[in-house]
Amino acid sequence: MKEFRFHRGIGAGLALALAAPMLHATAVVPLVDKGDVAWMLTSTLLVLLMTVPGLALFYGGLVRAKNVLSVLMQVLTVFSLLLLLWVAYGYSLAFSGGGAVIGNFHKLFLHGVTKDTLAATFSAGVALPEYVFVAFQATFAGITGALIVGAFAERMRFRAVLLFVAIWFTFAYLPIAHMVWAGPNGFLFARGALDFAGGTVVHINAGVAGLVGAWFVGPRLGFGREPMKPHNVTFTMVGAALLWVGWFGFNAGSNLEANAGAGLAFINTLLAAAAAVLAWLAVEAVVRGHASMVGGASGAVAGLVGITPACGTVGPMGAIVIGAVASFCCVWGVTGLKKLLRADDALDVFGVHGVGGIVGALLTGVFTAPALGGTGAADYSVLHQLGVQMLGVGITVFWSGVVSVLAYLAVKAVFGLRVSYEAEREGLDITSHGESAYDG
Repeated sequence: MKEFRFHRGIGAGLALALAAPMLHATAVVPLVDKGDVAWMLTSTLLVLLMTVPGLALFYGGLVRAKNVLSVLMQVLTVFSLLLLLWVAYGYSLAFSGGGAVIGNFHKLFLHGVTKDTLAATFSAGVALPEYVFVAFQATFAGITGALIVGAFAERMRFRAVLLFVAIWFTFAYLPIAHMVWAGPNGFLFARGALDFAGGTVVHINAGVAGLVGAWFVGPRLGFGREPMKPHNVTFTMVGAALLWVGWFGFNAGSNLEANAGAGLAFINTLLAAAAAVLAWLAVEAVVRGHASMVGGASGAVAGLVGITPACGTVGPMGAIVIGAVASFCCVWGVTGLKKLLRADDALDVFGVHGVGGIVGALLTGVFTAPALGGTGAADYSVLHQLGVQMLGVGITVFWSGVVSVLAYLAVKAVFGLRVSYEAEREGLDITSHGESAYDG
């Protein structure tokens, strides 16, 4: 006999109204559509693509040649580690019942999950094989941890990175994911927070952890005095392109079904990134007199981050505005705000993911309004929803910040955070991994 449990999964709070009838439809056998399954498996592969190799190449091109392998290694290994922690206990704590803040251990090591168990979608009577849902969510957990490593790139111990990410995943990622995505049990979900694909759970969460890490680990040797230019802008461009392609799985896959909702998220993802590229380049052209490839790649990522929480609830014109505004704000995030914060956030994790996530989360509350082309209800209140979105942003910043501080302190006590002066000068590729990206 098939087991059918309700999982909110990823999606806008508005989708609960569609999914709720499934809670009581005990007499109806849920339909598993092969098209939905195929789309979700494809989406899962796309999120893998945006991490390894997408994020790895994007980050790898931005660091100096002596550290490129260390960044690739950190992205690959963190992603792999979190996939295993996800199936060990992460899925259970994020999506298996529980209270307002965290789930329970009922599905520890995927206990009870079989080929026949199902996870709900946002349409009554339509479901996915639970294994598909678990795999899709696993890639979200993996990329979130991998995002953080860009903030302390080129100077943190490899084993310290892994221990920090494991602690942070357990006490920051899982509670925020549960609060936002775990259906009526989740604290923020119950209050109507809108986060279709991870503005709070992924981007703000990771951005804050990265910023705290940049403070704790300290600036790179020579920061502000020596040139630290990207060693391979081509890598960064290819990585950004792979991120953009993979983001369709990230955003449109979050609809959990291959239908018009996925189409809306798809076109919004397409347009927001395009608007953000042009916005970033326009700022560079005005301020610096030229538009750069690094700027274009950064703009694309900024727009993708900004549209992530909104992609399933705003209209295409709203997506363009969100992409452009997020890009403008992220330019300031990686220049003016970065100086104010006095943090060597090496690859601008907070400046792009933190700032872009905050901007996107707040603008979701504005452009979901039906009067602005969104999918909100007829009585939708922008002011009320903005208040809810601000609550979600505030809780995520505070929670991730506190957990990050404690996690870095714990790792510092166990391993120490930073490599030696000599190792940093020589480069982490040789000193941490015994390899060199470029011989001769």
